Amino acid sequence: MATNEDFDVVVVGSANLDLVARTQRLPHPGETVSAHGYFEACGGKGANQAIAAARAGARTAFVGAVGRDAAGDTLRRAFVDDGVDVSRLASVDAPTGRALIGVSDDAENLIIVVPGANHVLSVGDIDAAARVISRAKVLLMQLEVPLDVVQRAAALAG
Repeated sequence: MATNEDFDVVVVGSANLDLVARTQRLPHPGETVSAHGYFEACGGKGANQAIAAARAGARTAFVGAVGRDAAGDTLRRAFVDDGVDVSRLASVDAPTGRALIGVSDDAENLIIVVPGANHVLSVGDIDAAARVISRAKVLLMQLEVPLDVVQRAAALAG
């Protein structure tokens, strides 16, 4: 019998607010170029995996951290809107992670990640989510959170 701790997919990972500027071409070192478009979106490798899994129909939970700020609220809403369980998404006293992304018209990109709250995620947070991690059919992780967090989640998954 499925419980509220039984998930097809559990993602342990990063959640960032992506700040994306569209440019004709990427700048060379030391050069400034003007953007012809800008948008903000939910991002981070972990968040992207969780949202994709939920959209594909998997019962999905996310284990991660966002700041107690407007960006954290935006990301939490995005997860909920896509059906991702966020009961193990910590709100911490660090700014929500950001990714500064430049994308050229020929689809080349450059990305600078500011980890923020993602680097506050702890082994304690993973231990608090041990039951859902150990019961998940699939555990997805990346290396945008501390390595000891990833190692602990992997150990719990068996």
